[in-house]
Amino acid sequence: MNSPESNQTPSASRRRFLGNAAMAISATAWGVGTASAQESDSRPGAVPALKPGTNTSFGPLKQVQAGVLNVGYAESGPIAGPAVLLLHGWPYDIHTYVDVVPLLAAKGYRVIVPFLRGYGTTRFLSDDTARNGQQSVLAVDAIALLDALDIDKAIVGGCDWGARTANIVAALWPQRCKALVSVSGYLIGNREANQSPLPPQEELKWWYQFYFATERGRAGYEKHRRAFAKLIWQIASPKWNFDDATFERSAAAFDNPDHVAISVHNYRWRIGLAEGEARYDNLERKLAQAPAINVPTITMEGDANGAAHPDPAAYAKRFTGKYEHRTLQGGIGHNLPQEAPQAFAQAIVDVDRL
Repeated sequence: MNSPESNQTPSASRRRFLGNAAMAISATAWGVGTASAQESDSRPGAVPALKPGTNTSFGPLKQVQAGVLNVGYAESGPIAGPAVLLLHGWPYDIHTYVDVVPLLAAKGYRVIVPFLRGYGTTRFLSDDTARNGQQSVLAVDAIALLDALDIDKAIVGGCDWGARTANIVAALWPQRCKALVSVSGYLIGNREANQSPLPPQEELKWWYQFYFATERGRAGYEKHRRAFAKLIWQIASPKWNFDDATFERSAAAFDNPDHVAISVHNYRWRIGLAEGEARYDNLERKLAQAPAINVPTITMEGDANGAAHPDPAAYAKRFTGKYEHRTLQGGIGHNLPQEAPQAFAQAIVDVDRL
């Protein structure tokens, strides 16, 4: 899960158009709104209502060599359609978007959903490559995938680790990011800032990070990774009544031989207990400055997110381009795209028009 942490003014008609958008979201340049997860919408471009859990698979997955990885990914929609890259988090997998993808494909988008390093069918090309989970390397993986698929620019969306990765792509490679949808907003981290202690109640939310800081924690996650992940799901989305089949479809991705190493390194790296790779130092220095994101952006939050997450007011000014925030009502937790796929898909369609 995540650590807390064109530019012309829209015309009046555009403001009115967005003001009537799905889920009755306010759409001023710094709009903040609330909406129910499954409100109907009759405007052109509206994504149809869909019951979460309607879809259970993507069909045959694909593999492509990209950077240091052979990446497993789902793809749907017309090859010539506008590209959308959707990135999952920990401990989730590509099924975060299993209901989102057909909604977007039906709108003419080419949608790509890769397994992150350490998940599913994604594998390292060399046994000698460091099993590195630092924040910048995941974004480098995303850029390498776009290169491998010959995609010049994509709308990038993400949740949890995927949101942070999407933030980094938008901040450091804006020429590759047409627009951004980010669950829980601005999540780019700073290792030095992470050395400062939080109030005890906030530290408690990061219990698993401290667990992973120990060898006992690494061994425990190795031994109990399914039970551990299910507990995180329950804490992070306390009102999401997912069934065993839904969980198991994602849990299969945790059997990846590099999953534990990547997960543990990510959390140890964040608090300075593990080093990253020197070749990414320059990227990390840029990220430590909390760079602004100026591509069109919609940030989203569920009203029942049980995971640690920043308040939307704390990050709004990090987004300096066209921007909206949407808070979903109805018991929506941390895994927002899987819990409210219609709302997430609508945000992708809408951010493409900002």
